Amino acid sequence: MISKLHYISQGKTPLEHLENIEKACLHGADWIQLRLKNLDEESILSTAKKAREITSAHQVKLIINDYCKVAKQVEADGVHLGKTDTCPAMARKELLDWQIIGGTANTLEDCKALVEKQVDYIGLGPFRFTTTKDNLSPILGLEGYTQILDNLNSNIPVIAIGGITLTDVVDILKTKVYGVAVSGEITSDFNTISAFQEQLKTSKLANLLKQNQHV
Repeated sequence: MISKLHYISQGKTPLEHLENIEKACLHGADWIQLRLKNLDEESILSTAKKAREITSAHQVKLIINDYCKVAKQVEADGVHLGKTDTCPAMARKELLDWQIIGGTANTLEDCKALVEKQVDYIGLGPFRFTTTKDNLSPILGLEGYTQILDNLNSNIPVIAIGGITLTDVVDILKTKVYGVAVSGEITSDFNTISAFQEQLKTSKLANLLKQNQHV
């Protein structure tokens, strides 16, 4: 099952990433993506092995950003692929049959392409400007999510990503988004994990009840 809250790791060094992953686990995160940039694959593999040890001890799912071979080698729960990374269809052949594949999208066309390639979830964004990613795609905002999800005929979970804060959750879920991925706000205060989880739970339930009233 795809979590409604994805924590994307942050840190100036691999050690900081691991420390933050440990903190996220201790504060109740159930889905963590290890996102390391500008490092050689050997360093990423070494860090991923340690991240796998931490998340396994807490029974938390671990997703590796970009690196299929690393995800397979450390037996992570899956991989998240950017638009310029390995094709999801090719990754499916490389990975173990139980491993999850997520893909990044910025447009309706991106989403449709990922649906055809049978990803397990779509990371759609950015919601707003964020400093955690270089070469940022066009900002979507609530209007962008609404337009895309109203025209995407698929049951694949869509995760909103990019500068999301706790106060955004209610409005984002009204666009039919399944869940959110958060990096900066959680890293600055890991106590917000439980607040995000509660907000996702109650907001989703409220939206479902509202939809049922109109059936």
